[in-house]
Amino acid sequence: MVTSTDWIQALRLIPHPEGGFYREFHRSEHILGKKSLPGGFTGKRELASFIYYMLTSENFSAFHRLRSDEVWHFHDGSAFLLHLINPHGVYSVIRLGIEANTGQVPCFVVPAGYYFAAEVAEENSFALASCTVIPGFSFDDFDMPTAEELISIFPHLVNEIMHFGGR
Repeated sequence: MVTSTDWIQALRLIPHPEGGFYREFHRSEHILGKKSLPGGFTGKRELASFIYYMLTSENFSAFHRLRSDEVWHFHDGSAFLLHLINPHGVYSVIRLGIEANTGQVPCFVVPAGYYFAAEVAEENSFALASCTVIPGFSFDDFDMPTAEELISIFPHLVNEIMHFGGR
């Protein structure tokens, strides 16, 4: 049985600022100029970027949002729970995994502009995915508000937001 430590070592994962572990493994050579991008982008971007991303049941990915779409592809472990808040404040949870009979999906797109957080569905487990960001990821397009800031925008979701530690 492959463990989270096996994956961390094999994929050379490092801690991610939002929680969990990651490593970028590819960035497109094709560049989109600023004029080709929707409003709000500060400059050119690669067509796409790709990372491995892993959580253990001891950590989580805090609520954050991107200016780009992010495609999650499930690979191993227990399911991810992706917690989403759309720009209108509608909250939903997606189960990312491979057990179709329990409502899991193996791939999911988090639309640009949605706040989202993630956690592992089962205790004493891990979840491994790869994530594709289109256009490519830049920290210029990354927003991770404090819990207080997010609650001021979505006061009706105080419990859901505080579930992730109030980072």
